Amino acid sequence: THEFLDRFYLCRIGIRVLIGQYLALRQPPVEHYVGIICSQTSPYEIVKRAIDDAAFMCTRRYGDAPQVMITGKLEQTFPYVPTHLHYIMLELLKNSMRATMDWHGVDAVDLPPIKVVIADGDDNEDVVIKVSDEGGGIPRSNMKKIWSYLFTTADPAVQEGMMALKSSNNVDHGVDSPLAGLGYGLPISRSYCRYFGGDLSVMSMEGHGTDAFVYLRRLGSAREPLPI
Repeated sequence: THEFLDRFYLCRIGIRVLIGQYLALRQPPVEHYVGIICSQTSPYEIVKRAIDDAAFMCTRRYGDAPQVMITGKLEQTFPYVPTHLHYIMLELLKNSMRATMDWHGVDAVDLPPIKVVIADGDDNEDVVIKVSDEGGGIPRSNMKKIWSYLFTTADPAVQEGMMALKSSNNVDHGVDSPLAGLGYGLPISRSYCRYFGGDLSVMSMEGHGTDAFVYLRRLGSAREPLPI
């Protein structure tokens, strides 16, 4: 198990939220923002930015990228930290794009689109985002491993190259990162979800594709889940 790393990263996220909030509050006010929290966070707008970033990284790696269709309640807004949501969506979209390209091949004429559904209602407990792909799915024997900080199906050489990049770049994540291969994208994304009372789950159908569900708790009704 990786309970120690789960606790470590949850604590790290908490510290970074406190520092980021303090520094942001000392800056000139920004409309709809209270520190790093945006009272009008639009899942649709953040998903669009994550799609652009993921498509750029996928095209850099494969020369092409599958299209992404967004449906659901596109006009919905809610209080959240946009940078957290962008990180989560970027990781999921990168995984879906890579799986689609690997499963269908770079020479495929018609790549199946990745589908993103934003589901929410004014009375819903959570804002839920589903990312669905047809990238071949994940073997059932690997489903528990995807939450490991050390598990990756990409070329191990990617990690070596990333260590050199990290030494000259203080940013936690960005388009300079590889499309896949570091092994910690999914578990940290789940930690970001859980920090504010949400969650991340993955359901897979081997031979077809994978559905990832992001559950985002509206801020203001959840306590900080730091482990003791």
